[in-house]
Amino acid sequence: MNDTSDLHDKNCIPCKGGIPPFAISEIHKYLKKVDGWDVKKKEGETYFLEKNFTFENFLQSQKFVNKVGNIAEQEGHHPDIEFGWGYAKIQIFTHKIKGLVESDFILAAKVDKITI
Repeated sequence: MNDTSDLHDKNCIPCKGGIPPFAISEIHKYLKKVDGWDVKKKEGETYFLEKNFTFENFLQSQKFVNKVGNIAEQEGHHPDIEFGWGYAKIQIFTHKIKGLVESDFILAAKVDKITI
């Protein structure tokens, strides 16, 4: 079982740019600390985290993404969210540097703690 408590207890640090994104080796180190997230790559070598969530109906999906949105606002770190009847897909990366840093994994750990 992955221990997300250390990441879950941290806060996201707003990125002002000017730092390099994690190398793939660092990404895999942090990926072990979150549960069920996949690393994917966009064009231009941009890595991002993605996880699909399933629910019993639209209302549960909506409640979940509203909670994700509340966490995102508190942390100042905003994922891409897609949702509909019975599902939500969350994609996380740091837009300013077009890649992943610790804050992305912190947000993923916080999303995983959401209960509906």
